[in-house]
Amino acid sequence: MTQPDGETRALRELATRGTTIGARLQGLEQAVSAARGRLDDALLDETEATVERAAGRLRLSAHHTVVAIAGATGSGKSSTFNALTGLELSSTGVRRPTTSWATACVWGNEGAAEVLEWLGIPPRHQTMRDSMLDTKVDDKALEGVVLMDLPDHDSTEVSHHLEVDRLVELADLLVWVLDPQKYADAALHDRYLAPYATHADVMLIVLNHIDTIAPEKRQGMVDDVKRLLALDGLASVKVIPVSAREGIGVEELRQEIASRVEHKRSTTARVEADVAAAAGRLDRAGGDAPPRDVSAQQARALEERVAEAAGVPTIAGAVERTIRSRAARAVAWPPAVLVAGLRRRREDELLAGYHAGSQPQAVAVQRASVDNAVRELADETAQGLGTPWADAVRQAATARLEETDDALDRGLSSVDLGVGRLPGWVGLVRVLQWLLFLGAVGGGLWWAWLASQGTLEGAPEVAGFVLPPVVLVGGLVLGLLLWLCVRPLVGGTARSRREAADQGLRDVVADVLADQVVAPTNEVLASYSAFRSGIQHAQQ
Repeated sequence: MTQPDGETRALRELATRGTTIGARLQGLEQAVSAARGRLDDALLDETEATVERAAGRLRLSAHHTVVAIAGATGSGKSSTFNALTGLELSSTGVRRPTTSWATACVWGNEGAAEVLEWLGIPPRHQTMRDSMLDTKVDDKALEGVVLMDLPDHDSTEVSHHLEVDRLVELADLLVWVLDPQKYADAALHDRYLAPYATHADVMLIVLNHIDTIAPEKRQGMVDDVKRLLALDGLASVKVIPVSAREGIGVEELRQEIASRVEHKRSTTARVEADVAAAAGRLDRAGGDAPPRDVSAQQARALEERVAEAAGVPTIAGAVERTIRSRAARAVAWPPAVLVAGLRRRREDELLAGYHAGSQPQAVAVQRASVDNAVRELADETAQGLGTPWADAVRQAATARLEETDDALDRGLSSVDLGVGRLPGWVGLVRVLQWLLFLGAVGGGLWWAWLASQGTLEGAPEVAGFVLPPVVLVGGLVLGLLLWLCVRPLVGGTARSRREAADQGLRDVVADVLADQVVAPTNEVLASYSAFRSGIQHAQQ
């Protein structure tokens, strides 16, 4: 929707000062803007036209009330029009011209020209009541009225009912003149009355030719008209029985019109009714589910399912096993390493798919599982929304599933799992273990050499003990104790690396899903929230 310029906005604010109609029009504009691309363009264009029409009317003379006299051929609406004006301005019966233009009579010249131009009434069909010398009717009572006699809405001329349709949308007060013989006509009720169920406050029903009905039957006929109106949703509309020819009820009709003009409510009421009807149509088309977004809980649940499908727990577990195995071998007591040498090949087989000194290979993303998780989130989020918005949510969530799967594969493969390096203390312990082991071996060889000489005399002593066996035993015992002391550190390091790898992989999953799924879905839901907010303001 084209946004109103500064001058238009200022004029609207001036016209609606002290009322809520300005905010309601802005709400309708907001709803249309948010729904563009989601709801049917014809509906949105119709709503946009309603806003522009309402804004146009509010910028015109607030002193004038546009009253449309409408009806079918033979209903006597032109006679009613003439009776209200006190002049023979509209031709009746066989004298009625086959023109598609309405006739207008205006009480109060000032500001009327702009209103008549907006209505599209040609000058030759305009009459200024102030300029007439005839004073048979009380002109003061209808001061500010622009009274229009519309073409027959059931005319065979297409231009006639097109003009009726156009002016019915512009009138501040609609006066429908019904004939006792045709007041139940389905065309009238289906085309003009039922669709305007929201406009009861700006509508009057005139049951004309009441003089042709026996007095004792008149009220029954009026009641039947009211019954039909109730079926159209117009139970509150006032029905006035008249005879334009005999003058019955004409004064009551004139006073009813004058009363509404005096309170200056018809113009605003018509705009409010138009806005309410337009908002109702949008409401029905877009659904009335409360605004929402993809919650943090929903996002976490999706991340958990996708992480599972991507094998994140498997990879993190492999990292822990790899670190534990490599670190344990690095810090182990060298005799234990030598004894377990035959078992190492078996351990390497258990780590098939991983390369020593490098990170484990990422498990390929199970695409079907990821796709199902995303679709289920979309269905859960779209639940209760109107079909257009629900479809938009599903489209936003699933439109890039293939890109999502590829991005997960790339992202997970690029994470540094920290398997290719061990902590510095592991290297230090490894050096110490081998120094102690080599020292023990050296002490043992020294002891053996001395024993081969048949004597230990002259060998160095420590605290009364010969040094070679002390070195042998000390190296072996200290190495064993060191191994036992650092084994818990190996488990802690492996768990820490697993947690870091798990977090890094899950961060990738979260970032990809946020960019490819959650953000596009929330964008649609944000537009839905703006739509609902606009509807709410329009219906206040």
